[in-house]
Amino acid sequence: MVELSGIIAAVLSGVLVAAVVFYVWGRRVERRAADSSQRLVLAAKEELMAVRENLHKSLDEKLAGVDRREHELRRLDQQLEERSKGLNKRQQEIGARLEQVAGLTAQEAKLELIGRIENEARDEAAALVRNITEQAKKNADREAKKIVALAIQRIAAEQTAESSVSAVVLPSDEMKGRIIGREGRNIRAFEAATGVDVIIDDTPDTVVVSCFEPVRREVGRLALERLIADGRIHPGRIEEIVSKAKADIDAGILEAGEQAVYDIGIRGMNPELVKLVGRMKYRTSYGQNILEHSKEVAWLAGIMAAELKLDVALAKRGALLHDVGKVLTHEHDGTHVQLGIEVATKYGEHPIVINCIAAHHDDVPHETPISVIVQAADAVSGSRPGARREAFETYVKRLSQLEKLASEFQGVEKVFAIQAGREVRVVVTPETVDDNGATRLTDEIARKIERELQYPGQIKVVVIRETRAVGVAR
Repeated sequence: MVELSGIIAAVLSGVLVAAVVFYVWGRRVERRAADSSQRLVLAAKEELMAVRENLHKSLDEKLAGVDRREHELRRLDQQLEERSKGLNKRQQEIGARLEQVAGLTAQEAKLELIGRIENEARDEAAALVRNITEQAKKNADREAKKIVALAIQRIAAEQTAESSVSAVVLPSDEMKGRIIGREGRNIRAFEAATGVDVIIDDTPDTVVVSCFEPVRREVGRLALERLIADGRIHPGRIEEIVSKAKADIDAGILEAGEQAVYDIGIRGMNPELVKLVGRMKYRTSYGQNILEHSKEVAWLAGIMAAELKLDVALAKRGALLHDVGKVLTHEHDGTHVQLGIEVATKYGEHPIVINCIAAHHDDVPHETPISVIVQAADAVSGSRPGARREAFETYVKRLSQLEKLASEFQGVEKVFAIQAGREVRVVVTPETVDDNGATRLTDEIARKIERELQYPGQIKVVVIRETRAVGVAR
């Protein structure tokens, strides 16, 4: 029993010791855990404080950057304001300088600009009338075509082609020696008396009279034919025959002028003007005889004026004289329009007739519908196929210039000059040029052609804008 009690006591004692040891160990673990937790909390607090400090620093830096940017913007705004004031001041100085140089105030410059715009508007209005078959309303277009067609159907005038040389047939080649004369005295006397060149070459039984002035050339041809027929060729006889030939040609010129005036039905024209009309028989333009052309224009203008209930006599008179200045261009300086105006004014022609002469190339505005009719009749006569001829090189050059001029505009893809240069077709890219742009482009090309090219008649400008969508069914 005593041993059992000792064992129990020993066991209890061991248990008690173990409990005390476990309790002490537990307390140590709790303290260590508490210390560890405190360290974690302190570390977290320290990290939070560092993040806050970094955030404050970043905000401070950003605020400082914003302040600098705001200051920079204020400075730039101030510079822009100062520059704007400088530009306004400079603009005022330039305006004052321009007024000083031009001698015009701003109001005067504005009035001058308005005047120019008005003149351009008048020119465009005249061009619109001239191109009535294209630009007018449908009903007016139909009536204009009917009038033009009616006038053309009633005209059947012959056209002659003149050149700068005239051939004279000889009875034999022996006559060439007699024309030349001893040491060339006969041919020198003939050329001095007539003002022409006599070309004698190997062409059998033929000599050529050459002169740019058609009247002198006709005098030389007639005088040489008479000398050959007479057979007496020497300086004295040459002067006599040439004098008679000149008198005959002058009489023929007067007769041609009187006949033209009579054929057209014009009365009361000054005799000097009648002579000038007759001299048109010996003038050509683009290979078209000017007298026949003027008579044709007069008939066309008269028919149109009658259809439109206008003064037929004035229309015919203005049409017959519209190119009269061309017979004076060899002797006087100036364009045929200027010379025509001067001579018509000198011999007391009606102001409407003078305006027909002045405006038929749009050098001045049209004052009456009659001058527009004369211009239209002139275009019809000159543009009729076969009416005029021009050198091959000139023809090719004009077509090339026409195509090059039209191709210079933005959006133009291809250009084709057709109908012997009477029409130019312009193909544009649909992505670049819209429908309204195509209409504007047509007018711009037409105006540029009028400013930069010389051409007979008129040229039709057609702008083609086409969009194609292609699909394939398989």
